[in-house]
Amino acid sequence: MDNPMLELLSNRRSSKPMMLAEPGPNPAELERILTIAARVPDHKKLAPWRFIVIEGAAREKLGIEIAAACAAEEKEPPSEVRLAGEAKRLMRSPLVVCVVSRVTPVPAAPEWEQVLSAGAACFNMCLAANALGYGTCWITEWIAYSPRVKAALKLAENERIAGFVYMGTRTETPPDRERPALSDIVTRWEA
Repeated sequence: MDNPMLELLSNRRSSKPMMLAEPGPNPAELERILTIAARVPDHKKLAPWRFIVIEGAAREKLGIEIAAACAAEEKEPPSEVRLAGEAKRLMRSPLVVCVVSRVTPVPAAPEWEQVLSAGAACFNMCLAANALGYGTCWITEWIAYSPRVKAALKLAENERIAGFVYMGTRTETPPDRERPALSDIVTRWEA
């Protein structure tokens, strides 16, 4: 029996951001994608994540902040070519969503569970966009760890970036990569 969900899960792959072009998700599609992203396991209903949508001219404005962070934080002064590339980093796809992981101290919901929930939100976001026919790429890159980029995104002390999800229409189908053999990653526990 054919099952569209299993087919999607069996064949999904990430697309490099530069392989994602216009059009990206429209407002209604984006709302659906973000709603699905928020439907993940969430012990104690803490919503240990939030989403920052970066689209249109905002990609370029944040790119200027990214280039400034690169210039300020690199050990060696970056070249003009590097700085120009950093300024255009978010222009590689029509839409980028920054997924922010936030931990709330609750003894019954360990930090690790909250971080895993944010990761699940990233992947649900990718799956929802893929199901709508869009390509995605969930990556962090150096910008996720930059104090200046975190400040530009107005992250709180208890927040960190779980990833940037790039979305758009695939310009090419990425090649599949080798996946681990189940015999290498599955064991059975025996008493």
